[in-house]
Formats: sequence, C-alpha cells, structure tokens
Amino acid sequence: MKLIKNKSLQILLLFSAFMAGSLLTNCGTSQTAADKKQKALRIQEKIESPKFTFYAETAYPMRFSPIHLTGSYYDLKVSKDTVCAYLPYYGRVYVAPMDPTEGGIKFTSTKFEYKVEKGKRPGNWRITINTLDTGRGYSLSLDVWDNGSARLNVIDPDRQTIFFDGDIEDNGK
Repeated sequence: MKLIKNKSLQILLLFSAFMAGSLLTNCGTSQTAADKKQKALRIQEKIESPKFTFYAETAYPMRFSPIHLTGSYYDLKVSKDTVCAYLPYYGRVYVAPMDPTEGGIKFTSTKFEYKVEKGKRPGNWRITINTLDTGRGYSLSLDVWDNGSARLNVIDPDRQTIFFDGDIEDNGK
C-alpha cells in the first residue's frame, strides 16, 4: 500500500511539474523581432513628433522607499504646443504653496523648450523639457527605451528631485 501511495505521488508530482512548465511557456507573450522593431519605430515617431503620453507607475522620492502608483491616473502629456503634467509628489518641500490645491506636480505649459537626443545605448532617447510659463521653472528629463518603458526625472526649484518609472503609451497606431 505504501508503495502505491509513493508511486501515485510521484506521478502526480511529475504531472504537476509538466503542467506548470507548459503553462509558463504558453502564457508568455512572444514578440518577434519584427514586432519589436515596429514598436521601436512607433515610439521613436511619437517622441520626435512630439505627441505622446507617459504613464507613471512607480514614484522614487529622494531618501524614501519607492511608491507604487495605482491605475493610470498620473501622467505627463506632451504635444507640439502643450505639456501637461498630473503627477503626485512625495518628498521634502523647500517652499510650500500658498494654495493647498497646488500639491503634487500639476501644470500646463504652452511655452517650453523640447529637445530629443540619442541615448548612450542603441534604442534609447533622452528628452529634455524646460517650462517657461509655469511660475516655477520645471525641468523634466525623460529617458525612453525602444520597448516603451521610460524614466522621468522632475526637477522643481522649490522641492527635492523625484523620479518616476512608467511607460510611453503605445496603442499600435
């Protein structure tokens, strides 16, 4: 009897391992090289035009633990004539705003400098945006990779620097 239990246990474990292995290989999305190249071209076109949206997923305040952001509420929208930011802020504030509704990083700028450079590695771009009409001179630095992931660095003269990790919107268009 003991031998049968061990034999059936061995069969059950072997079957479970086989199913887990097949699920792991079948559940992953497989991108071909052509798909990756198409996505890289779409991302490059968006940042050079400029017409894209960066969605923040994680905030990295200075001297604090990372904060995972929920939903796709926090973003940076960039177009040829407007930069609009709606991002949270965590960290040290040197000059507090007089209006309590001015918390976070919220602005719309129509006068700004926009510059795109190739990054240090292939498939990487560095975007620099300096606002000229927001009252405070925000300096935004966005590192974008060809897979759509990005890191945003926000420099505000009245606050400590904060970083955000996220993605550039890629809807396949």
